[in-house]
Amino acid sequence: MSAGTYTPRPGAAPLPRMIAAQTALETRMLLRNGEQLLLTVIIPTLLLVLFSALDIVDTGAGESVDFLAPGILALAVMSTAFTGQAIATGFERRYGVLKRLGASPLPRWALMTAKTLSVLVTEVLQIVLLTAIALALGWSPEGNPLSVLLLLVLGTAAFSGLGLLMAGTLKAEATLAAANLVFLLLLVGGGVIVPLDKFPDAVQSVLGLLPVSALSEGLRDVLQHGASMPWAQAGILAVWAVLGLGAAARFFRWE
Repeated sequence: MSAGTYTPRPGAAPLPRMIAAQTALETRMLLRNGEQLLLTVIIPTLLLVLFSALDIVDTGAGESVDFLAPGILALAVMSTAFTGQAIATGFERRYGVLKRLGASPLPRWALMTAKTLSVLVTEVLQIVLLTAIALALGWSPEGNPLSVLLLLVLGTAAFSGLGLLMAGTLKAEATLAAANLVFLLLLVGGGVIVPLDKFPDAVQSVLGLLPVSALSEGLRDVLQHGASMPWAQAGILAVWAVLGLGAAARFFRWE
């Protein structure tokens, strides 16, 4: 037995292992939070079932679920990447969790990477659940899955940037109020449940530039109408992603 066999070898774990461990922790924390589950799972599911079963909103020709399912998928992305992430990160910042994690061997960029991966894992679970429910309700999706994937990734990037910007600049209580208010406003005016053409003409062009409107309309063009790739909506989401992530990187405060 050579000398030093039992000598401790302290040091940080490999970076990929640290990111994977932090991602698993972030995901468990999110799924155990009752408020987060309400936003990410219960509300989208209830809206999908309720508005598909009852003729509450005129969604145009065809089955209601064909119009609603893409919008609810967009809502699920927004609830996780924006609302849930903003609230959770805002309170982590207030309680000093981010400051302490920032002083750990895990680099700050790796922490944000873990948070983003946690969002993606949660979204996959949401999309699988909501898709299964929509199919059970008679949904008949069309279009190219790769186009859907690109839109979802762009939407996630856009909402993540905006959520981190809010969490990193406002106080936790203000983030909580603002994130929930924005969620409600975009739910009503973002083309998720109510078609944009039901709004006045002067308002439609403005609402169409919102990220949730671009995502819901883009998904609807592909999944309901079979479009190959709605480049206009993808471009809007890309602009929001660049602006949001860039501003979050520039103005995010860890304390």
